[in-house]
Amino acid sequence: MAEKIKKFFQKKKADAKFKLAGPGYKLTESTISNQSCNSSKKEVPVVKRSGLSEESKVAAEAALARLQQKRDNPSFNTSLAAIKAQVKKELENEKAGETEKVPSNIERAKPVENEVDVPRNYAASGVYFKCPLISNDILPRDEWKKNIKTFLYEQLEEERGLTACLIIQSCNNNKEKIDTCVETLCKYLENIVTYPEEEKYQKIRMSNRAFSERVQPIEGAMELLLAAGFTQQTLTNPEGVEEEYLVFNKENVPSVESLTILIEALRTAEPIQLELDRNLQVLLPSQAANKMALPASFYALSPEELKREQQLRTEAIEKSQMLRTKAMREKDEMREMRKYKFAIIRIRFADGILLQGTFSVYERYNEIHEFVQENLEHSGLPFVLNTPTGHKLIPEEDGNKTLIDLRLVPATVLTFAWHPSVAEEINNSPNKDVYLKPEVMVLVQEI
Repeated sequence: MAEKIKKFFQKKKADAKFKLAGPGYKLTESTISNQSCNSSKKEVPVVKRSGLSEESKVAAEAALARLQQKRDNPSFNTSLAAIKAQVKKELENEKAGETEKVPSNIERAKPVENEVDVPRNYAASGVYFKCPLISNDILPRDEWKKNIKTFLYEQLEEERGLTACLIIQSCNNNKEKIDTCVETLCKYLENIVTYPEEEKYQKIRMSNRAFSERVQPIEGAMELLLAAGFTQQTLTNPEGVEEEYLVFNKENVPSVESLTILIEALRTAEPIQLELDRNLQVLLPSQAANKMALPASFYALSPEELKREQQLRTEAIEKSQMLRTKAMREKDEMREMRKYKFAIIRIRFADGILLQGTFSVYERYNEIHEFVQENLEHSGLPFVLNTPTGHKLIPEEDGNKTLIDLRLVPATVLTFAWHPSVAEEINNSPNKDVYLKPEVMVLVQEI
């Protein structure tokens, strides 16, 4: 059944019969429309990002290959050369003390209602997701929820039963209520399969408490019952009063045994999953030096908890004046980190450039290592990332530790270094000062 669901989505994506959320944007463009900012309408524009197209990647690689061929020409002036010159200048200023050091703490900006402009001091404009099963768009979670719902309802006519199962799993929020609904629906269908001649199992009284509380409130449940051969009818109940029933008609399905397929689909279907987008950014030293703020979407706090934050900060100040044990301090530190759902990880290279990505706080260090590896020009060679405290992160030892376990939340700058086994080889290479792929370097943010 899982394979059938996968093929179903692959076919829909290949057919390209649907389009979600309008046009996208290039990674080098602003994620917020300037026109929307100037509009008199009260609606907040949709924040949307789009990945670099294959054509753009090829063009970037070709252009930068030409730049590399001419890089020894002193009179050659290019945007890449300008970036390197700017980085060199900023590093010199940093050594001279003219530039602030990168802070270890990143504060949360106060949430602003109906905010349109993304503040310049935000470390990221938001948290974005992908859904490869449906499209290549990169959107905030709330936008994806709406688009997934729209997509699923568009498929009902073609594949009602399977789609209804996915609607139940993907368009409802309470997992416990979803599970209760699924078990109730399976019981309805199993009774018909087991006792096909029993009339009492072929009618569902809609005023029945089990139905009205467990099934009817769950989105997609009615669609599933319609796919299973039920129709809504007005009948006279045993008390002689007319009321609404769902009545099974075996002529509405290929066979009674075909209901077993729906039962299997109900029990095996899973919600359509979103993948966290890294929101890859390339920063100059000056862009990473200022104190950064995280948008509210990085936090795992409810509005009520946000109101209590000031109170907790006051208590924290009072606690700091008390003599506390190491265990007490670590407990407070863990509680503070668990306020976050996502974290910003920055990788600083020897040339001063920083690579930034967004991660879930429960992702493993291996995910960070792979993120860096796939963006390196010398991909496949071993390297080491060092924490601000000097701890060397080694995949063999730290690979399965979460960002919280490694104290990398809510934001951390890790320092890149080649592994000693390849350091000499890299230093003797003509491209020893090249770290990131050309198509990644062109994403450096404008000054």
